[in-house]
Amino acid sequence: MALLTGLLWPLEKLNVFLLAIGRVLALAALMIMVAFICYQIFMRLFFDAPNWTEEGARFLMLWMTGLIAPLAYRQGGFVAIDMLERALPRVLAAVLTLVLLVCGLLVIWTCATLGWDNVNSFTGRGTSASLRLPLDWFGGERIKFKNSWAFSSLFVGFCLLLLVNIELILRQVITLFGGGDYLKPLEDAGPID
Repeated sequence: MALLTGLLWPLEKLNVFLLAIGRVLALAALMIMVAFICYQIFMRLFFDAPNWTEEGARFLMLWMTGLIAPLAYRQGGFVAIDMLERALPRVLAAVLTLVLLVCGLLVIWTCATLGWDNVNSFTGRGTSASLRLPLDWFGGERIKFKNSWAFSSLFVGFCLLLLVNIELILRQVITLFGGGDYLKPLEDAGPID
């Protein structure tokens, strides 16, 4: 039990730190995405809408999702059907939860692997049709966004989900062996209200 708790503590701290950063970045991505969409609507009504706003909003939505999904998963914010778990005795419910977390681990690992393959794919090495980094504002050249920058949101999101899933598995094993009373509740990852 002490070994599991010793493994859990640094993983909890790492997840709280990474998810707090992810929360702030996801919030920033959401605000910029909304600004892009509002700008596009305004321009469409009165002028000719730029084509980069739609692709920029999509890029930000991908990163927002990849950064905030692990926090929602850690806090139990995903949709769950728990009728069977509630109907089972406590030990059987804990075993069922552990089995489901291990299945989730396998799925998340597969998705992270596929996400990395997507970043390194032929399409990932391509560039965006309309998004450019405006380095010409600072004396440089405009650089096309690489598709891998958007595709890496999938890889990063699933890596963060993997860390959270491992933490949840450790917590469930500790709970299954009677140490659940000694675990701190999952804390929120950041002081943003």
